[in-house]
Amino acid sequence: MSIKGKAYIMGAYEHPLRDAPDKSTPQLHAECAKGALEDAGLTKDDIDGYFCAGDAPGFGAMSMVDYMGLKNVRHMDSTETGGSSYLLHVGHAAQAIAEGKCTVALVTLAGRPRQNKFFGGGGGKPGQLTDGPPEAGYENIYGGSTHNTYGMCAMRHMYEYGTTSEQLAWIKVAASHHAQYNEHAFLKDVVTVEDVVNSRMIADPLHLLDCCVVTDGGGALIVTSPEVAKSLKRPKVKVMGAGESPKGPQGGRGLDLTHSGAVWSGPIAFEEAGVKPSDIKYASIYDSFTITVLMQLEDLGFCEKGQGGKFVSDGNLISGVGKLPFNTDGGGLCNNHPTNRGGITKVIEAVRQLRGEAHPKVQVPNCDIALAHGTGGSLGTRHGAATLIMEREA
Repeated sequence: MSIKGKAYIMGAYEHPLRDAPDKSTPQLHAECAKGALEDAGLTKDDIDGYFCAGDAPGFGAMSMVDYMGLKNVRHMDSTETGGSSYLLHVGHAAQAIAEGKCTVALVTLAGRPRQNKFFGGGGGKPGQLTDGPPEAGYENIYGGSTHNTYGMCAMRHMYEYGTTSEQLAWIKVAASHHAQYNEHAFLKDVVTVEDVVNSRMIADPLHLLDCCVVTDGGGALIVTSPEVAKSLKRPKVKVMGAGESPKGPQGGRGLDLTHSGAVWSGPIAFEEAGVKPSDIKYASIYDSFTITVLMQLEDLGFCEKGQGGKFVSDGNLISGVGKLPFNTDGGGLCNNHPTNRGGITKVIEAVRQLRGEAHPKVQVPNCDIALAHGTGGSLGTRHGAATLIMEREA
């Protein structure tokens, strides 16, 4: 069953805080939900579907439905694929709406990583039984971390295709050009290629400014049926296509550090939407690191494999200058990567662009078709890819 035209994103809200020492995670979820509902012109009693991921505390969806007083929920989904979860949720919400499971779906994300300084994972020594992830006993011995596994991807891409640190730096430069116009952005200063490559090394070849920001906060979306959308006095953003795909190393037998799951999720979404990469006017691309962006641009078909470095260094990502304006809020590299999960903000900025509500300095003229893509988990090990294509309806 196709979801093309079966659901609309009618509400979108990004929490303005980037540091939230005085708010709890459930409170941030609730405030984001309230903001999205007000944006859509709906109330919490209109919600009959709720979608969340692992950032929702307690028993996830059950706890949050109770906490937020959502009395009419008849469909729940707590699919967890890391930062891309919320793009999957929009696709899943569209499916549920098309099947009559719900008519108004709420998607929330929130967290406080700046208050919780330790980022832990499943432990496990070689040969030791563990209740952590199944790969822990095999991989943890090698000291893999978020930063160095992404560094491996960048190093391999450089080896295979001749990509340079200067080319990767252009992605941060583009993000900073957009962030300067966002009053809530965590980093507002415009940077140069020299600033990026001269920042301290984090995980060779990735420098400090190749990395995303760490922020508290969150966001929420409202996805509705066509009938509900028609009753609301808000611009309509139609869900046109969605694709999802997991990717992992398969015990080392399927390890490929130069491709992401976008090579599978992208074509699924494009086919369902009936459009091509060249039809996309604006793209929200997951940007945990600069290398994440470059690989996804290639895998989604915006340029040939191995040509991502040249594509971004030509300024193609800067709004008003390039062929493919991206992350016009500053993205995770400069604006916001709440609770280390950047997927929901990608959809929010795409909705702003399609509504014509982005900052005037970065608004894409005649933006009628937009793409949002997320990669949750680790690019260098296992991750979930999700691609969402949306269209403005007059």
